[in-house]
Amino acid sequence: MLSRLISKRAFSSSSRRLLQIGEEIPEIALKQNSPGNDVYLSDLVSKGRSIIVGVPGAFSPACSASHVPGYIKHFDDFAAKGINSIHVVGVNDPFVFKAWAESLKGSEKLNFLADPSAVFTQTADLGVDATNIFGGIRSTRYALIVKDGKVEQQFDEPDHFGISVSSAEEVLEKL
Repeated sequence: MLSRLISKRAFSSSSRRLLQIGEEIPEIALKQNSPGNDVYLSDLVSKGRSIIVGVPGAFSPACSASHVPGYIKHFDDFAAKGINSIHVVGVNDPFVFKAWAESLKGSEKLNFLADPSAVFTQTADLGVDATNIFGGIRSTRYALIVKDGKVEQQFDEPDHFGISVSSAEEVLEKL
């Protein structure tokens, strides 16, 4: 099925479009802590309200200093507004993502999921060619509010890497 999805997108003549409001989160295996631990984000967000936070790279300055720490800091505020879980997704190998999570104080509140081949990221049209910075395709910076497996709200950074619309504070304000 995945090859059909990729081939359909590869031969599309329409312009690129991001995952849209009302669309279901794609059923694609991500990795949690090790290459042998497949986790389906679509299952994790299938009931209730969740947030998916897209990051360009583990250990990168903005991701480590403000973006993800903001979601850790405001975890209880999100829960008070009905958010059941927060998932961080990025194009890194699972070992790096695990080490990064362990380096962030309070990270056990969030779920860190690696997308090592960028399959989820590209299927959801949330990738960007960051070869000059990160050496290849990476996730754009975004936040998605998901309700019962479908995108309810979307916060995509216009420049792909800034933190003006997808910060925890901005997302919290819109809930």
